[in-house]
Amino acid sequence: MKTLEELKATPRLIIESTGVDGGRGYIMMPKYDATVVWSFGGGWEHVSIAPCNRRTIPSWEEMCKVKDMFFHEDEVVIQIHPPKSDYVNILPNCLHLWRPIVETLPLPPSFMVGLKPGESLAEAIRKYNEYQ
Repeated sequence: MKTLEELKATPRLIIESTGVDGGRGYIMMPKYDATVVWSFGGGWEHVSIAPCNRRTIPSWEEMCKVKDMFFHEDEVVIQIHPPKSDYVNILPNCLHLWRPIVETLPLPPSFMVGLKPGESLAEAIRKYNEYQ
């Protein structure tokens, strides 16, 4: 996660308050304003974003922008879909990004999604065969 100094230099992020393990504020998104809360306690880095109008839900592209605001480009973060028995929904249309501090998140090989720009089908097949 980016440092507080890096966050202070982030365009469209208005920091309202900070504490020992994070802060809160507002993000001026192109289509709406949103509340944002971030933290880095308990072994996890976390960012939640909720549009102020509560009728909108952040899109994938908007969540990518939030990820770029709070995390470095080489950091892997996740949105979690837990079992329904673990759902917590305190704020409508609020989405979350998570990153464990100590552990490294596993990622599926990129060929399972598709070809990277400039990658040939033969290269992807080779990677697949090596993976097996």
